[in-house]
Amino acid sequence: MNAKKNRSDKGKVTTGTAPRAGIFSFLVFVCIFAALVNSCAVKPADMRTLVPAETLVYLEANDLAAALQPIVDSKPFNEVAKSKPDLSALKGVQIAVAVTGFETREEKLTDEHSVGRVQPHFVAVADTHAWNYQAVAFAEKKLGSFVTEIYDSEPTIEKSDKNGGKYFTWSAKDGRKAYAFVIDSIIYFGNDETAIEKCLAVKRGEADSVAKAGKVKPADPGTLASGYVGPDGISQIANIVGLKFAAEAGDDSEIQSAIAGILPQLLRGTVTEITWTSTKSEQGIEDKYQITMPPEIASVFSETIVSGGEIDKSILETIPQEMSGVTIYNLQQPAISWQTLQSVISNKTDSVSARTITALIANDLDGYGIVDPEKLWRSLRSPIMTVKLNDTESVAAVAEVQNLDLLNESLLKWTQVSGTSKSGIHWDGYKGSYRSQIGKFMVFGDIGVVRACSAASKEPERRLGDFLIGDRKLSGAVTTLSIQDIADIDATVRTLSSKEVSTVASKRVILTETRFTKTGMERKTTSDFGLIGSIVAQLAQD
Repeated sequence: MNAKKNRSDKGKVTTGTAPRAGIFSFLVFVCIFAALVNSCAVKPADMRTLVPAETLVYLEANDLAAALQPIVDSKPFNEVAKSKPDLSALKGVQIAVAVTGFETREEKLTDEHSVGRVQPHFVAVADTHAWNYQAVAFAEKKLGSFVTEIYDSEPTIEKSDKNGGKYFTWSAKDGRKAYAFVIDSIIYFGNDETAIEKCLAVKRGEADSVAKAGKVKPADPGTLASGYVGPDGISQIANIVGLKFAAEAGDDSEIQSAIAGILPQLLRGTVTEITWTSTKSEQGIEDKYQITMPPEIASVFSETIVSGGEIDKSILETIPQEMSGVTIYNLQQPAISWQTLQSVISNKTDSVSARTITALIANDLDGYGIVDPEKLWRSLRSPIMTVKLNDTESVAAVAEVQNLDLLNESLLKWTQVSGTSKSGIHWDGYKGSYRSQIGKFMVFGDIGVVRACSAASKEPERRLGDFLIGDRKLSGAVTTLSIQDIADIDATVRTLSSKEVSTVASKRVILTETRFTKTGMERKTTSDFGLIGSIVAQLAQD
């Protein structure tokens, strides 16, 4: 559960990416303009055979038109776009993106503020199935224009014949470089010359590909796109995740350092690899993530963190329109699930780290007024829901109480209720935390969220639950509902359609369901734009 955070920025270290060249998958969408006209109908290439075995993160799409079509056909796209793009020129264009490393550095902004920059070293390989002269012309003109845009100035360009193909190097005034190599119908493009050389070594038969390594399976014909992160990639990404969460933990340097050191250790010990597939469904685009864990961890999670069955939808009647995020814990035995989580933390970290994580969790739960999490889980019936309001750190939890005495003990600072508002909200004044009985549910946390949930339960027009769920059946052990950022919708449309948009799209929900299996954890996210659309939006905004 996410609690209130200290909003002070003093000394805070934040993370981000370098300008657009730092987005490892941006070439997927550069190729939107790669009409490379008159593409021939040829047998698709196995893109896995074109990138090196030591690739940390691998993404591929066997047909760019098919991958992008569900986005431009979606309701929010058509609400905003003044025109729909014609994707016919992209039919059959294949692309693979290989991340071969990450560069992390800290840049000081002032004496008290700094920003962390994480830039992937990548190469994107596009098989255009076009004539070589068309591919060369595209690299020189279209990629050259794109590099000029991301560098915000005209770079110098060097061209040479090399390794049987045409090589391009763009150099910005500040020293940044971009590279492209064209051979036959294939374009290699990236921000790291070494990454391109590794791909060419694979093409010459001097190095193994990810296909030969056997980790990345052939893409299913029914998928829009797919991806893979192996153990080495997990290890490096874990460091980035640790830095990100440390930056969001407030301005306490000791807490930041603890998170940056402990979280990567925990992730490396519990996750071995990740596979991703994107498919089209009646509800939108489904992104499925299979997160593989060590056998002993997967077995414990699958046996103890068990879904409580179909979620009681009456709890959704307390979700207010102002919400930005909702998480529903639908656990068969919440207390046992909590104990399992603690056990895994203890087993996968040292004793000092385990105590530190426990203290951080306790601090996080403080936003709800919770002082004894174990008693809390024992006092409530599943499902247990947390709600966060738009543009705030305000949070509250909603659940049915099965043992009021245990609840009061878990919320120890609330044993003496100091007053009752006109709307029936009971409060004790502890750091602005409140609680209220809403039908069979108790809501407790920040006063703003408590009031909003109370109002939603009494006034149907102020609810968002029905809009979020519709006829869907929620069955995951943990389900997250979030509203897609209007800025992301706008950015996606601008990138794929035109610079101008007509209207602001209605609120759109992103639904993520998580369940545990004998091999690890499965996450399924359903949305209008999917992960591909998120990458498009990031490209436009960065």
